[in-house]
Amino acid sequence: MSDLGSDLGTADAVLRLLLDGQARTRAELIDVTGLARSTVTGRIEALLAAGLVVPSGEAASTGGRPPARFRFNPTARLVLAADVGATHLSVALTDLAGEILHRSTTPLKIAEGPEVVLDAVARAAHALLDEARRSPDDLAGTGVGLPGPVEHSTGRPNHPPIMPGWDSYDVVGRLSRELPGPVLVDNDVNIMALGEHATAYPDVEHLLFVKVATGIGAGVISGGRLHRGAQGAAGDIGHIQAPGHTERCRCGNIGCLEAIASAAALANTLGVGTSRDIVDLVRAGNTTATTAVRQAGREIGTVLAAAVSLLNPSVIVVGGSLSQAGDSLLAGIRETVYARSLPLATTDLQVRTSRTGQDGALRGAAILVLHHALSL
Repeated sequence: MSDLGSDLGTADAVLRLLLDGQARTRAELIDVTGLARSTVTGRIEALLAAGLVVPSGEAASTGGRPPARFRFNPTARLVLAADVGATHLSVALTDLAGEILHRSTTPLKIAEGPEVVLDAVARAAHALLDEARRSPDDLAGTGVGLPGPVEHSTGRPNHPPIMPGWDSYDVVGRLSRELPGPVLVDNDVNIMALGEHATAYPDVEHLLFVKVATGIGAGVISGGRLHRGAQGAAGDIGHIQAPGHTERCRCGNIGCLEAIASAAALANTLGVGTSRDIVDLVRAGNTTATTAVRQAGREIGTVLAAAVSLLNPSVIVVGGSLSQAGDSLLAGIRETVYARSLPLATTDLQVRTSRTGQDGALRGAAILVLHHALSL
């Protein structure tokens, strides 16, 4: 199959209207788009030929032959979504609506380097395609989330602190050799923000997604769109200095939020190995772990209070592995955010745990591709 973008051609206006899943007649499409009948007919024919639109029964007749309805066909193509974490790799095939169809998750350390990790992504992709009995040519594209700063325009990691050997690596070029279609790469927190926003808060224009895991970062949705900043570094709250702290961060600076409130920092303090261990301790009622997690929430809340004053989100969503530790983390965050932010900014502010969990990153990686293909 050819590239999704080329299949769309000039048919994008009609397709975008049909993306909501509602079936419509030619007359309804003409009325909403304002396009000429001949133009709409031509665009429907192009979409039918590409398999992106299919007939969907007939509308009620007002006299004469009942008009045909058409709807978006999300199964026409597949999207490959990859969530590369510090210690895991999750890969999924989704349809064109971002629904996850097949997936796999394996332990894998990002420190193994780009060749090892990206080879694993490609192998997982082909295994999932075989499982789905689909061809690589059915891929509309690939979306990848990485646990570090990424220059989105090139897809190259930019001085990632926990990714040795990845700086400026051509991720797009490496995956493009084995997978057809465009390859889009972004920071993992950005794709989690995209997934959470599209899935759980599609009508919210201003949302801040905070990931608390091995590291700490934020994805900023402003005006309904992901805000990346000039170099793609927007939302890097893990390296804002926490007041009163002098701990050395892995980035080389002193007192970074990540050095005192991340899962890695807490695991070191509590003498355990992973964030999963911390969550298990909290769920088992361990007072020391519960207190440590709540204090981490307070430290994160102190930094988020500044973000609330600057960005004025209506929703803060907390995700990542440490967010699974019950209410302790969220309680600490709320405590300082509401205490330190002005009432005008917090009157209607909601601070919630992620609804999408691990699916959020995979859905967001797929949405990254769909936004690119449809120029949304």
